[in-house]
Order: sequence, then C-alpha cells, then structure tokens
Amino acid sequence: MKYSILFLFVLALVSCSEQKIGYVDNVKLMDGYQEKIDVEEKYKNKLDNLNRKRDSISQVFQLEAQEFQSRAEKMAASKAQKEYDILQQRGQFIGQQLQQEEQILQQQGQMEMDSVVQKVKEEIKAFGKSNKYTYILGGGEGGSVLYGQETDDLTEQVLKILNEKYKQ
Repeated sequence: MKYSILFLFVLALVSCSEQKIGYVDNVKLMDGYQEKIDVEEKYKNKLDNLNRKRDSISQVFQLEAQEFQSRAEKMAASKAQKEYDILQQRGQFIGQQLQQEEQILQQQGQMEMDSVVQKVKEEIKAFGKSNKYTYILGGGEGGSVLYGQETDDLTEQVLKILNEKYKQ
C-alpha cells in the first residue's frame, strides 16, 4: 500500500513536470496569412496611385517651367526673377504635399500591419492555451528556434486557423 501511494505520487510529479513545447516559423506564418497579404496589396496599390499622381503633377509642372523659360527670355530680369521665385516656391510646396501624403500612407500601413501582427500573436497564444502548450517558440528569420522536430512545428495549424478566421 505504501509503495502504491509513493508510486502514484511519483507518477503525478513526473506527469506534472512534462512540458509541451512547439514552435511556429514566423516568416512562413506571416507570408501565408491572407490578411497580411491583403494589407500589403492594399497599400501597394495606394502607393502606386500616389506615384502616378506624383508623375502626373511632375509632368504638368515641367511643362509650366518650360513655358516660363520661353516667356522669361522676353521679360525684364527683375520680373523674370520674381516669377521664377514663385514657380520655385510652388514646386517646393507641391513636393512637400506629396511627401506628406506618402508619410501618412506609410503610417497607416504600419498601423494596420501592427494590428495584423497583434492578431497573429493573440491567435498563437489562444492556440497554445487551448492545446495545453507550455511554450510556443518563434522560429524563422530572427527567431529563437535554431532546430525543432517537424512534429513540433505548429506553423501550418496556426496558419490554417488564422486564414479561416480571416475569411469569416
């Protein structure tokens, strides 16, 4: 009887100390996550539109500058300098406006991407809790897993859950 109680105690102690550890490949997970792909595409399209706008404005401005040069030859030097200064200020203002639009676009994209990363972290945490993992480590580029058995790789399982939730 003493031995059976001692055996059960040792067995309980050993089973309590058993830890379940898995890992995800962060790069593979993010590259396969449809929401992240969609966010990148959305901001790539917005940036392409901004670049087209910049090109269009630049072409119009260049035509104005060429037209001014032809007129400037027939103007008095002081009047030509005043108009040149105005043209130059307008060019700087347009450049600043376009740069500001690009910065706002980049900030919005970064905020949305940060939100996606947070969702991924929360899903990994929820997956770990529901599947009774003690630890889920991050692998891939810059990750902390240098080696892991393929059976401990949870990347595909988590990616499937993330993409299914995103579809909904």
